[in-house]
Amino acid sequence: MKTLLKQHGISKKLLAKIKFDGGRLLVNGIERNAIFKLSQNDLVSVDIPKEKATVTLKQQEMPLSIVYEDDHFLVVDKPAGVASVTGQNYPDKTMSNFIAGYLKAQRYENQKVHVVTRLDKDTSGLMLFAKHGYAHNRMDNLLQQKKITKRYFALVHTSNDLQTSHEIKVPIGRKDGSIIERAVVAADHPTAKYAHTSYQIIKTDEQFSLVDIQLHTGRTHQIRVHFAHLSAPLLGDDLYGGFRDKIKRQALHCHTLSFQHPFSGELINLAAALPEDMAQILKEEAQQDPDTDRL
Repeated sequence: MKTLLKQHGISKKLLAKIKFDGGRLLVNGIERNAIFKLSQNDLVSVDIPKEKATVTLKQQEMPLSIVYEDDHFLVVDKPAGVASVTGQNYPDKTMSNFIAGYLKAQRYENQKVHVVTRLDKDTSGLMLFAKHGYAHNRMDNLLQQKKITKRYFALVHTSNDLQTSHEIKVPIGRKDGSIIERAVVAADHPTAKYAHTSYQIIKTDEQFSLVDIQLHTGRTHQIRVHFAHLSAPLLGDDLYGGFRDKIKRQALHCHTLSFQHPFSGELINLAAALPEDMAQILKEEAQQDPDTDRL
């Protein structure tokens, strides 16, 4: 039975939780263990134990912009300025805290927060959460298979190195002498990791360009580093050379999230509109330059 469970996304960790935290493995209605040998036409059922809230994660409330929700998943439009998860610099008031508060307020049976996709603190847009551990496992499998599509809008400084559409395939590693910054590095650099970003310019003028971006890998600061490498840093991203006169955070927004639902098989396509701060920049530029082919 263990092989069948693995094929259906039951990890070793989840299997241990089922075994020790009150779950059950049933074959034709009779409780069995994971090494039970199955026969043709056996019916296997899995009772997964309910998940309690994480004691160390504060349950805090904030109005959420919910884009999608079912019994297994929750997708929200994260505002800029809110960290995705708690850490040394963000002990509370993160999206994890606010999702924990939402689960409590809704009195859901499973109270544990499962973050599937996360965003930098100053990046806005779609974040995906699982509502139970099994759903989290299934989504992690999709991530590993690169079957979850995330697209971003970014406002970048216009550069001669930008093309109408392009594939950026250069490795990223830690910038020498920094524990925070990343940089495009040589392939033989000790921290080098392959990174692949594709983009298309949507609108442009002499100062700014709106680009639609798809990540094919998930390196730290990947979009920010790749566009800085093209002499087109994101507006507001002073860590990588962007100016903050128009916006006080990196102008980056996850606008699309697509995946095939692992339980229903339905293709889920979700979208989040451009936030006000980025939309306002486009509006102001359009008023200054009404050329319809430009911003």
